[in-house]
Amino acid sequence: MDKFYTFNVKTSQTTEMINITSKVQEAVSNSKVKDGLCIVFIPHTTAAVTINENADPDVVRDFLMEINKVIPFSDGYHHIEGNSAAHIKSSLMGFSETVIIKDSRLVLGTWQSIYLTEFDGPRVRKVHVKIIEG
Repeated sequence: MDKFYTFNVKTSQTTEMINITSKVQEAVSNSKVKDGLCIVFIPHTTAAVTINENADPDVVRDFLMEINKVIPFSDGYHHIEGNSAAHIKSSLMGFSETVIIKDSRLVLGTWQSIYLTEFDGPRVRKVHVKIIEG
């Protein structure tokens, strides 16, 4: 039977990446699903989810530095709320990731983690996790 979990993540900066792997793994463990799929979905238009390296914090720093260069905070956007850059960044990153579950564990590479990417913080973000057995 499929399982559904939600947890909140509090962000503290305008743009940041927060490692949520342990919270997602906790949902997988609580589900008691041995083998299947785990879908992580971010229900926001100015935040996203991605999988990236967890070993060297400079990877996250470099990623944020470059995405802010490519899509600057202010560039003559017309959106009245003033957060068009956040909408663009999150759409490019994507709102979901799917990870295989094997033996009740997320199947990630040695250096991979799941990150919530914040582009319009600080905020409290929801993360939905759907676990599909099979």
